[in-house]
Amino acid sequence: MTNPLLAERTQPFELPDFSTISDKDFASGFETALAAARAEIDAIANCPEPPSFANTIEALELAGKELSDVLSVFFLLAAVDSNPAREALQRDFSPKLAEYGSDVSLNVPLFERVDTLWQARATLDLSEEQARVLELTHRSFRRSGTALDAAGRARLRQINTRLAELGTAFGQNLLADERDWYMELSEDDLDGLPGFVVDTARAAGAEKGIDGPVVTLSRSLIVPFLQFSPRRALRQRAYEAWVSRGAGGGETDNRAMVAEMLALRHESAQLLGYESFADFRLEPEMAKTPDAVRELLMQVWAPALKRASYDNFHLERAMVADDGDMPLQPWDWRYYSEKRRKAKHDLDEAELKPYLQLDRMIEAAFDCANRLFGLEFAPLDLPLHHPDVRAWEVSRDGRHMAVFIGDYFARSGKRSGAWCSAMRSQQKLAGEIRPHVLNVCNFAKPAEGSPALLSYDDARTLFHEFGHALHQMLSDVTYESISGTSVPRDFVELPSQLYEHWLEVPDVLRRFATHAETGEAMPQEMLDAVLAAANYDMGFQTVEFIASALVDLEFHAGEPPADPMQKQAEVLEGIGMPEAIRMRHATPHFAHVFSGGGYASAYYSYMWSEVMDADAFQAFLDAGDPFDAETAAALEANILSAGGLREPDMLYTAFRGRLPAVEALLDGRGLLTEPVEEPTHSH
Repeated sequence: MTNPLLAERTQPFELPDFSTISDKDFASGFETALAAARAEIDAIANCPEPPSFANTIEALELAGKELSDVLSVFFLLAAVDSNPAREALQRDFSPKLAEYGSDVSLNVPLFERVDTLWQARATLDLSEEQARVLELTHRSFRRSGTALDAAGRARLRQINTRLAELGTAFGQNLLADERDWYMELSEDDLDGLPGFVVDTARAAGAEKGIDGPVVTLSRSLIVPFLQFSPRRALRQRAYEAWVSRGAGGGETDNRAMVAEMLALRHESAQLLGYESFADFRLEPEMAKTPDAVRELLMQVWAPALKRASYDNFHLERAMVADDGDMPLQPWDWRYYSEKRRKAKHDLDEAELKPYLQLDRMIEAAFDCANRLFGLEFAPLDLPLHHPDVRAWEVSRDGRHMAVFIGDYFARSGKRSGAWCSAMRSQQKLAGEIRPHVLNVCNFAKPAEGSPALLSYDDARTLFHEFGHALHQMLSDVTYESISGTSVPRDFVELPSQLYEHWLEVPDVLRRFATHAETGEAMPQEMLDAVLAAANYDMGFQTVEFIASALVDLEFHAGEPPADPMQKQAEVLEGIGMPEAIRMRHATPHFAHVFSGGGYASAYYSYMWSEVMDADAFQAFLDAGDPFDAETAAALEANILSAGGLREPDMLYTAFRGRLPAVEALLDGRGLLTEPVEEPTHSH
C-alpha cells in the first residue's frame, strides 16, 4: 500500500487527508522523502550543463517538495497534538534534518554554481524578482559557511546537528512541564473567581481526569486566576510554578542546555568571521547591529520604567489597604491591577468577556479582511487534524486565494502560545500554488453547549495571528523562498501587529462585540471604557517585554555566559528591573529563543515592527477612514503581497513614503503622556 503521506492528495485544494494518516506512516514517509530530496540536490550540484538560473536557482526552489509535504503534516501534529510516539519521531528527525540542511548549505559544488551566476548577474537579464532570489540564495550560502575550509565546514555541521537536538529537547521539556503540573482547587478556593474562570478550571479538571476544578499552566487559565483569585498563597503557588517551567531540576530542566546552545551559537558565528552570534544574526535584519537594537530598546525602557514605577506605587497602596502587607510581589500585580482597572475605567473583565465570543471575533477578523482586501470566507467540511479545528476557503472575486485553518483551543499535548504557519506557501513556479494557512491559539475551551468567550487580550491575539495569515494569503510572487512571511524577522511582525489596530475600530466592536446570551451590542459606555483602557498597564507590559528582549540580546552579543541564569540576573539588575515584575519569558522557558531559535538575538523584533505598525495605521487615519480603499491597496501592493521581494525598508518606504521614528511607538503605547494623578488609598 502507498504511504498516505506520499500518495497523491485527493482532498479539495490538495489538503492532506488527516483521517488516513497515522503515526506509523511518518518514519517511512520521512526516509523516502528525504532520500528523494537528497537525490534532487545531488542532481543540481552535479549537473553536467553550465549553471543557469533555471537549472540551478529554480531547480533549488523546486527541490524537496515531497519532504516539505511530509514535514508540514508531521510538525503540525507534533506541535498541536503531541504524544510519546511523535516526540520520539521528532528527536529522531531533528538531527537528520540538520544533517540534510548542512548537506545543502555546505555543498561546495552547489555553491560554486550559485556563485558563478552571482558573479555573472549583470549579464543574465533577470527580472527584479529573479535578481532578488539569486541575491538571497547567494547570501544564504555565504552565511552558512560554504566558503570555509574542510575542517571549518565539518565543525559547523557538528554544531548544526547538536543545536537541532538541543532545540527539540528544550521544547519537549517545556511541554512536559506545562502538561504535568496542576493545582487542585477546593470549592472554597473558587471564592472571588468569575464564572468563566470557574468553568475553565472545572473543564481543565475533567481533562486531567480530576473530579473538581484545577489550575493548569495554560495561559488562558492561569492569567485570569492570577487576576481574580483573592487567595494570595494560591496565586503565589500557581505563579511560581508558571515562571519556573524548564527550571524545576530533574529531567526537564533546560538550564544546562541553554548554556551549551549559547556556546555553540557563539562558536558558529566566530567560525563564520563574526564577533558574536548577535552580529551574525542581525546582519540581514532591518536593525543590522546589536547597538541599533540596544538603542531602540533603551529609548523605550526609560518611559516604560517610569510608568511601571508609578503604577507599582498605586498597586502597592491598594494592597496595603487590603491586608497591610508589603511589598508588592509578582503574583500580586495582576490581581491589584485588575481591581484598579475596574475602578479607573469602570471595566470588569468578567462583564466584558460575554461580549467577546470567539465565533464573533473570527467573523470580525474576516469582515475587516473583506472590507480592506475584498476577501471572502466560506466554511469547509473536511477531515482535519482535530475535531475542534475549522477550515474556510478564502476567495476574491470568485478566485481561490487560500485555505485558512483555525485551531483555537488549548488542550493537553499542545504547545503553548499562538502562532501562524503555512502548510503550503504561495508560489507560481510549479503552477498557480495557493497557500494553506494555519492559525493556532490556546484559548480556554468552554463547557459543551456554551460559547467560547475571549478576554480582550485573547481577541487581540486572534487579530494578530490573522494579520500573519493575511501576509501568507495575499502573497503574489513567483518564488516560494520569498513568499508570504519569508521576510526578515524584525519586519515579519508588521502585518500582524498592524492588524490588531482594526479590533479597536469602534465600528468593528459595535457590530461584532455582542452578548453571548442576549445578543445585544456592547453598551456604548463599555465600548468607550474598552478603548480608553487599551493602553492600561502598558508600563508593566512594556517592561516585561523589553527585559526579555535585552536578556536575549546580551546572551548573544558577547562571550557566551557560563551561567546563563547569572547573566540574566546581571542584565536585569543593570537596567533596574522592578521587583514586582518579571521577564515575560524567563530563560529556561524562552521558547522563542531556544526551541528552534527562530528569535535568537531577535526577540526585539516585535518592538522594531511596532515602530512601523503604529505609523502604518496612521496612514489609514490620515486618509480619514480605517478602511480607506486606496491605502489598503497600497498596503497590499507594497507589503502584504510582496513577500521578500525587496529589503524591508524599501517596501515600507514604498507604502508610506518614509521610515517612522520611535515616537510613533511611544505614542501608540501611551508612554509619551504623563499619567493623570489619581487619589491614593489611606490605611
